[in-house]
Amino acid sequence: MDKSEALKVLREHNQEHVMKGFDDLSSDLQAQLLRQIEEIDWETIALVGQDSEESEGDIEPLGAVDVSQIEARKEEFTKAGIDAIKEGKIGAVLLAGGMGTRLGLDKPKGELNVGINRDLCIFNCLINNLLDVTNEAGAYVPLYVMTSEKNNDETIRFFEEKNYFGYPKEYVKFFIQEMAAAVDFDGKLLLEGPGRLATSPNGNGGWFTSLAKAGLLDDIKSRGVEWLNIFAVDNVLQRIADPSFIGATLLSGADSGSKVVHKVDAYEKMGALCKKGGKPYIVEYYELSKEMAEATDESGDYLYAFGVILNYIFKVSRLEEIMNNRMPVHVVEKKIPYIDDKGELIKPSEPNGYKFETLVVDMVAMMNDSVPYEVIREKEFAPIKNLHGVDSLDSARELLKKNNVEL
Repeated sequence: MDKSEALKVLREHNQEHVMKGFDDLSSDLQAQLLRQIEEIDWETIALVGQDSEESEGDIEPLGAVDVSQIEARKEEFTKAGIDAIKEGKIGAVLLAGGMGTRLGLDKPKGELNVGINRDLCIFNCLINNLLDVTNEAGAYVPLYVMTSEKNNDETIRFFEEKNYFGYPKEYVKFFIQEMAAAVDFDGKLLLEGPGRLATSPNGNGGWFTSLAKAGLLDDIKSRGVEWLNIFAVDNVLQRIADPSFIGATLLSGADSGSKVVHKVDAYEKMGALCKKGGKPYIVEYYELSKEMAEATDESGDYLYAFGVILNYIFKVSRLEEIMNNRMPVHVVEKKIPYIDDKGELIKPSEPNGYKFETLVVDMVAMMNDSVPYEVIREKEFAPIKNLHGVDSLDSARELLKKNNVEL
């Protein structure tokens, strides 16, 4: 795209202000801005001011393949999962685009040291968990690591420095999450610097399109991978490419599987896997009415008892179908730093615009079905979102100790 083409597109969308001062920019900054303009998703920008669409149907409870059922069929599930891993049908995707800022770390979150008497970072914990499975299966699982523009180079450098934590380098690929332009409350594009639009990561639901854009779908197909297990960076206890989870999903004939834990109370802040319009649906904790949150069955168990922990398995062919359709986009109010008409950087103290995000939970809703697979939270759920308190570095360390991980 050249300057005249950019001006034409911007005029069509009443966004010509973006080109103010263009001729005063260096050639590199000009090229950067033109590239960003070319990549703008105008359909997404047009969502500002529109009512969000809700999927049709009533919300209904959905039980889970609970711990007792899993134990009864453990051997069967595990064998099916191990066979799939040996046949090269399973890949894993680590969502690791975040920084450790809230944890006092100006580096990728995965570099946070959870060790006490030795160095043990989050990345190391996760690779160790994956190695437990690949050692059991006698075959490696391709690992695709989603980074961000902000942390990509450092993440790759760190993996190289640590010799990939003992995992074969040829089985690890990195890709950068796509960015989405941000706008003010009037839908006008914001600039975060000369020659650079204000952007933000396009949400955790953008992982598959970002992976495909990076050319890694070809790698997945060439390896014969048919299923992808995706997981977030901050849960140091989670099992990755868990053979029993994989087996339970494959044997069910479903498009996807979702690891869940039994909520500690009716109002725990986690999404609950249920059904809506006959399809899987994750209802956020703030969407549940008091009646729904506290509803129980004959045994006194909560009807909406199982919360998701961002560990899913998806069929690749179904993901491709979803990618060719359009995922729901969430318009979210945020505080967005920007440069004003005088070229001065403004860091607002209150929300001043919108960012656009896609969410993994919507991917689940676009599946025909999803197997809710219960795990014991003390063994598989130790997210690190804060330094202290609930879901913190402190609580994760305690759980790691209980699971005999040397710190």
